[in-house]
Order: sequence, then structure tokens, then C-alpha cells
Amino acid sequence: MGAGPGSVDYLTVRGQQVLHQADSLVYDALVDVRLLSQLPPTCETLHVGKRGGQASTPQREINQLLVERCQRGNQVVRLKSGDPFIFGRAAGEIQALKAANCDFEVIPGVSSALAAPLLSAIPLTDPALSHGFGIFTAHNLPTLDWATLANLETLVLLMGGRHLGEICYQLQSHGCHGDTPVAVIQWASQPQQRLWQGTLLTIAQMTKGERLSPCIIVIGEVVRLREFLRFPKAAAGEPLPLADKIILVTRATGQSSAFTTLLVKQGATVVDMPALEIRPPSSWAALDQALGNLQQFDWLVLTSANAVNFFLDRLLAQGYDLRQLAHLKLAVVGKKTAKVLAERGLNADFIPNNYVADALVESFPVPLMGLRLLFPRVETGGRDVLVKEFSLQGATITEVAAYESGCPGAIAAGALAVLQQGQVDAITFASSKTVRHFKQLMAAQFGDKWMAMIEGVAIASIGPQTTQTCHEALGRVDIEATTYTLDGLTDALMRWATP
Repeated sequence: MGAGPGSVDYLTVRGQQVLHQADSLVYDALVDVRLLSQLPPTCETLHVGKRGGQASTPQREINQLLVERCQRGNQVVRLKSGDPFIFGRAAGEIQALKAANCDFEVIPGVSSALAAPLLSAIPLTDPALSHGFGIFTAHNLPTLDWATLANLETLVLLMGGRHLGEICYQLQSHGCHGDTPVAVIQWASQPQQRLWQGTLLTIAQMTKGERLSPCIIVIGEVVRLREFLRFPKAAAGEPLPLADKIILVTRATGQSSAFTTLLVKQGATVVDMPALEIRPPSSWAALDQALGNLQQFDWLVLTSANAVNFFLDRLLAQGYDLRQLAHLKLAVVGKKTAKVLAERGLNADFIPNNYVADALVESFPVPLMGLRLLFPRVETGGRDVLVKEFSLQGATITEVAAYESGCPGAIAAGALAVLQQGQVDAITFASSKTVRHFKQLMAAQFGDKWMAMIEGVAIASIGPQTTQTCHEALGRVDIEATTYTLDGLTDALMRWATP
């Protein structure tokens, strides 16, 4: 199966369907790690990437892996970058599968040879400048017919980053003009995509000292059209602040999308490792009793988006509607909680300036003596400081379990793969529970080795309480948000990445 040019954005619909069903994944080096988030949690991941100049898994062993797992009855996905039939060594693997009587399907992918020029606003054909193009690999230069290549109107070369100078020399030696335009496109479709534009005479000097692999080289007059066709997403040449960073996000399943969007906009490659599962409480009894006696309360206190959603969902499920809350004042912690409340049709009466629960008591807008407060919250593991402080100041506060947050059963397949390969640059924590559950998951998966695996990885915390738990469970914190929000945590990561 072809993964496309790199980014998960260019995976085919059929490809996504197959990843969702995979029992085993055998994948190459240039595959976007975010694709691994499409896998089932129990999927086995096997990295067999081939990169120039580095050790790689012998093709014979790859063939054997595919056959063995197929014969076990697994749904096996062999994921290749680009398209599997464009310099992909697919034929040998297919022959091995046929020899072992293994059923298989071949799924196309968008080749980087086509996608990289397009995403850089370079058309490979043009009515005036290019009536066709040739695609070649520069892996073995002596085998190429340079006289033929020099006569092509547009030439696309893969795997040529280390040989750029020789490529330019050979083309000029066989008749190409030195002012023939050249574009070198690196990491096509990825957040860190870069582009260098020059000529056969200048491009080698322009890129001197740069590690160009992986790249696509486009040679021909069509490269000049980029100046007229360039569009906002075409490579500007300057990487974003988090462009070369792989960041592990530990938020709960279904709650990481907003944070992921913030990080991806700054160029990060985000891999989800859910360290929380949000689910209903073990019993609704206490909350249902409170819902039946809402007239007894003066204020409703909501300290998280989960509390908002589970409380209101249960209110509606029990046959009530928002009119039951008309007499209540609503206090919330954090702008995000207030936003979720507003999306559900209610406006907060009080939001403390500091986005932590402790500030709710310190700056409460009315005297607390004699007030009756309803506090829907997580069933276990929440901090008790809010309840104690309200009670000390004379309020009567009724706690009810509205939801529960537990530890997942295993590390998600994509996160497991990047951890095992040592590819993670930073791990983010937005709550104390995610820190404790991360430690629990890592210890269960890797035993005593887990601390050594994250020695060079930056630990990023959303605020003081989470930071304290990081120190207790992980021994350190490297990044802390100054504003205790996901935007603040994103800003802190950007400052860390660009010192």
C-alpha cells in the first residue's frame, strides 16, 4: 500500500480503511508517523525503513516478515512511501507472497514525484514549456543515459540529494545550458517542507552544507512558472517553529484534536498517546439525586469541559432541560470550559482570571458564607482543595460524580512505534492524571527501561499542578506554560524549539 508523499493529508480513503483493520504494520522510513494514529491500539508495528547511508533491514527479512504474519492469519499492511510501484521494490515482496500462497491486494498511493512539484507550484507539463516529463532514480548515476536525460524538457529525480553536484555536472556535460532552472524540494507535503530554487550552475552551491535527503529534484523551464503560480501553501523555504519536532500528546481520546491543530499549524508532527479514558461514573445515583433537587442550590461549579458535557447530557437524559438551571449562577474555571458551556447554550456568571481551581475561591464574586454549591466532578483522583476552601469559608458544597477518567489498557500503536524508535522530541501533559497514567503505561510496557527511553525527551507541562506531578512521577519538567491553557502550552513549546 502507498502512503503518499508523506503527510497523512494525502493518504487515500481506501488506505485509511485498511489501516483501521490492520493486525500488523510493516512500514518504511519516510512514512509520516501520524499515519500510525490510524491503527487499532493492538496493532503490531514493524519498522523496516531503508535510508541512504544507514543500516536497513535486508529485503529477504522483509519478505519473510510479511509471509510469516500472513500465515498466522493476520491482516498485514505493508506501507511504503509514495506509490508502491514507483521505485518501491514491491515486485520481490509480491513474488514472495505468491510463492507462499498468501492473498494480497495492492493499493495505490500518490507518488512524491508528482506531489512535490505540485505542492511547490511547479507544473510538470505546460503547453509551451513542457510536453512531457521523465522520472528517474538517482540512486545509481552510472546506469543513467545522460544524453537522453539532457534532451528531456522536464526531468524529475528521486534519491538525488547526495549527488546533486554530479547530476548538474553530467547534464551540462551532455548539452544542458547552465542557466537551466532547478528546484530541490525537501520533505514534500510535510510541515518542514523546504525548497531551493536555482540553476544547474548555482544550485549545488546554494545547498552546500544542507542535508537534502529526502528530496525531489525538478529540472526544466517549468520551474520558472513557480513565481507566477505560487499559492499560499506552496513551500516558502522557511520552516515553521516546530517543523522538525515529533510531539507526543497524552490527552484523552477524542479531546486532543484542538491541541493537535495548534501544534500542526506551527509545523509539528503530532502523535497521540491517550493517557486518559473519559467515561461515565460507576453510578449516576448522586448526580440524579442532585438533579431532582436543583432548587436547593445557589451556584453550579464547573471546573472542566468534561464536567460541563457530562452534567448537561445527564440533565437532558433524565427528562429535564436548561430551564431547570434558570435560578442558578454558574462558576467555571478556564476560558475553554466557558466556551464549551456557551456552546451548550449557557453563559458563565463568573470566570476567575487565573485558570486554576484554587483561584475560584480566592476571587469568588460574592461572600461564600451560607451559599449552597453543586460541584459535578470526576469520580476519583480529583484534588480536594476546592471543596476544603469553600467549606472553610462557610459554603455548603455538594460533590457528585459526573464522569470518571481512567487509564487506557495499553499504549496506542503509533505512540509505541515512535517511542521504540527514539523519535520523540517532547511529551505534553495537560493534567496530573495524564502524568500518572503515562508512567503506569510505560512501566507496564517497558519495565525498568522506561525512564531511560525518555532521557533526551522534553517534558512539557500546562501549569504548576501538573508540573508538581511531573517532578514526582518523572523527576523533571523542561517546559511549563506561563498561561495555563493549550494555547499557552503551544507557545511554550515554540519558545523551547526556537531559543
